[in-house]
Amino acid sequence: MSLLEIKNLVVETNGKVILNGVDLKIKTGEVFALLGPNASGKSTLAKTIMGLPEYKIKKGEIVFKGKDIKRLALEKRVKEGIALVFQNPPALQGIKLEKLLNLISKKKSGYEEKHLNLLERDVNVNFSGGEKKISELMQVLALNPDLMILDEIDSGLDIKKREEVVNIIKEKVKDGMSVLIITHQGEILEQINPNRVGITMEGKIICESTDFRKVLKNIKENDYAKCRQCKKM
Repeated sequence: MSLLEIKNLVVETNGKVILNGVDLKIKTGEVFALLGPNASGKSTLAKTIMGLPEYKIKKGEIVFKGKDIKRLALEKRVKEGIALVFQNPPALQGIKLEKLLNLISKKKSGYEEKHLNLLERDVNVNFSGGEKKISELMQVLALNPDLMILDEIDSGLDIKKREEVVNIIKEKVKDGMSVLIITHQGEILEQINPNRVGITMEGKIICESTDFRKVLKNIKENDYAKCRQCKKM
């Protein structure tokens, strides 16, 4: 059964069409990875699913749990069970991470000891790239979403922090959470093993595959040159 189904989605921002007919299905408990070159529409799709108001839907549907949510405000989509880890989250001066997490969820989470030092600090203020990603994951998981969207979760991470992030994601996948991973080069996928992978080009998902290793190999060897050739055929 599809948890999320996107049909012929056309989206513009600042008067420019960014998504031009996107179709996508994500099943309950599935990990779907979306790859593509810069400016291909990956992050726009994530923010549109989440409901950021600057992304205007001109056509199409976003169906979540059987309901078209394209007219729902961001906060209502969160309540429905969608959460997004932003690529570049803002710093929140004067707000402790622990206080924010308590506001998000009254249920105390079992944070790993190595992450407890983050709780006493202002959210994302002077955080390293890896600490920001951990902080964002902690916030999103406090919401206990049905669908977690990860926008370039692997960017700027050293090997150690990437392993920490991967372990957190894999644990939630075991619990049955659906995940949409958006990434440019996709090295993180070797550790997460997505069920399916799609390629975006010029505002569309031009192909999908269950063999993510074959897709990654092609991208590593040719960047997205073959994908561009394939799109023209």
